[in-house]
Amino acid sequence: MMLNRKYSSALALLLFVLPFSGMAQNSADMRLYFGETLKKGSTAGIDVPEKKISVSKIGSVRQAVWEAWQQANEAFEEEKLIPLKAIDTANSGKWLLPDSLEPQATLNYYFVSKGEQPSGGYPLFLYLHGSGPRDREWATGLKLAQMFQDAPSLYFIPQIPNEGQWYRWYQRSKQFAWERLLRQALLRSDVNPDKVYVFGISEGGYGSQRIASFYADYWAAAGPMAGGEPLKNAPAENLRNIGFSLRTGAIDKGFYRNILTGYTADALDSLELLMPEGFRHKVELIPERGHHIDYAPTTPWLRNFTRNAVPHHVNWEDYPMDGRYRTGFYNIAVLKRPAGDGRTYYQMDINRAENKVTLTVDDVTYRTVQRDSIWGIEMKFERDYKPAEQMGFRLYLDETMIDFYRPVTVTVNGRTVFEGKVRPNLNAMLASVATFYDPRRIFPAFIDIE
Repeated sequence: MMLNRKYSSALALLLFVLPFSGMAQNSADMRLYFGETLKKGSTAGIDVPEKKISVSKIGSVRQAVWEAWQQANEAFEEEKLIPLKAIDTANSGKWLLPDSLEPQATLNYYFVSKGEQPSGGYPLFLYLHGSGPRDREWATGLKLAQMFQDAPSLYFIPQIPNEGQWYRWYQRSKQFAWERLLRQALLRSDVNPDKVYVFGISEGGYGSQRIASFYADYWAAAGPMAGGEPLKNAPAENLRNIGFSLRTGAIDKGFYRNILTGYTADALDSLELLMPEGFRHKVELIPERGHHIDYAPTTPWLRNFTRNAVPHHVNWEDYPMDGRYRTGFYNIAVLKRPAGDGRTYYQMDINRAENKVTLTVDDVTYRTVQRDSIWGIEMKFERDYKPAEQMGFRLYLDETMIDFYRPVTVTVNGRTVFEGKVRPNLNAMLASVATFYDPRRIFPAFIDIE
């Protein structure tokens, strides 16, 4: 979701004329705003005017905004997550996915808990199964979740809705499900928003590697197994700030899984040399193992990681997955991108001591340098970068990133594009919640750069 510059006049007037000091009065209007964004699936056309917030009030306003978001979601008519039950109950529910994204698609899922709830909320694991008969694979996922040594934890274990051409976890219909899951899960007091993980096996390994890169700003860590995606489908740069495990058999030659896993290891090793603090990874080719490996080590390794939702260093290749782009990533929301299926690469570095944000923004093009001779799989690539010619983005900021009492400098591709004080305002908080659904990313300010 992202905002445009048009106002929904009735809502805008309400938020503009009500005194901000009466937060109770404003809460209904914030719920109205959020309700409209949920119905529309976008914030376009329902922007609100700026209402300044004192720096000292950021915390209390942030809490009121999140409560309004929770209430708007509770009132929103949609299929909710079923009530949580213990894993031995095989507690299952279902979501109907939009026919416009996948015909006759019902996503069955288990939603279960293991152990006693920690004080900060449960870690949540999204597990994606392999490509065998879907009933068997789904049942196996529940059995594996019972065996893995990762309690206390929650598990969301979906069943692929349809087989054949629809047996892919990255498709748009499944993106709809993952975004609903993230939105609803992050609303819950029994889920730790900084301990959400994705992993999977075989087809689920491919899917979780793609989803790890595409939605990296939500995961604490990701753990595909028995997979190995071409890096064009899951750029390694996006994994900065999360833990990443990939375990594949060293003689798992099907679809070149072992070779592609090796390419992922090479890419992450190189990135770690350049940015040692950012790319924590464990990519393993298991000696003498084919497509079947020991799955047990992955989730205990993942749960050691805690998400940094507002990192000061971000690398993001903005790319389409199944033809669809994200609207934003960490604290960047896209306003304009290249035509067609172009890609843009952002690198952001924040120096809070100097109150400076430095970005490079490049257009990215791929050249295939290795393709297999049997299926035509594009396996290895070179990339060309040039400064972006057409771009527009919103840079969200909070008090951990900058000092609102001092002027801020923003440079893009070596040019100063903003210099001055940034004023916290209610509009930024509302817009960031409606964009990211995240209690950790309720940003009190933004700067639009076009």
